[in-house]
Amino acid sequence: MLAIKDEIKELIESVLIAGVLAFFIITFVVQSFVVHGHSMDPTLADGERLFVNKFVYRFNPPQRGDIIVLKPKGDPKRKYIKRVMGLPGDKLEVKEGSLYINDKKVEEDYINESYIRTRLYRMYNEENQEYEIHSTAGPFYVPEGHVFAMGDNRNNSSDSRNMMAVGYVPYGNISGKAFWVYWPITEMKVLDEVSYPEFN
Repeated sequence: MLAIKDEIKELIESVLIAGVLAFFIITFVVQSFVVHGHSMDPTLADGERLFVNKFVYRFNPPQRGDIIVLKPKGDPKRKYIKRVMGLPGDKLEVKEGSLYINDKKVEEDYINESYIRTRLYRMYNEENQEYEIHSTAGPFYVPEGHVFAMGDNRNNSSDSRNMMAVGYVPYGNISGKAFWVYWPITEMKVLDEVSYPEFN
């Protein structure tokens, strides 16, 4: 009888420890996120689920190429997922569908060329509100303590080019860095690190 009580006590302790660890991890280290929409096509698809590292930016600022989850200033209750393209002090421009950072054209192999057109796009967000995206925009000058974030599907993304909805993203509005797609299983992958040596 005593042995059974000891086993029950150990089980309860194990469950409590696991619960505390899970709470700590979810609160401070890793969080799940669901991709909504097509702004990150072809890198991330609508409905994919991924893990976000919430701890990584506590000691180091975001880097160019990081895929981040952020709170847009136009609707801070929502969360968007975008790629960091501009760092503090950078000048960014979009010319005929191509991105230029500090007057240098950026080579972006992860962008599908079929998404790039030189025209005005009228898009609709999740609330069915219309917004406009130009394939020629800027220049934008990134202030200290902020990043400039863009969707990989440039013609279908409400991002930092839209100053009313997103604009320059302060570090404090960044929830974390996406690093692993875990669902659907057929699309499971670790997100590639993208480097831009010409801008380092």
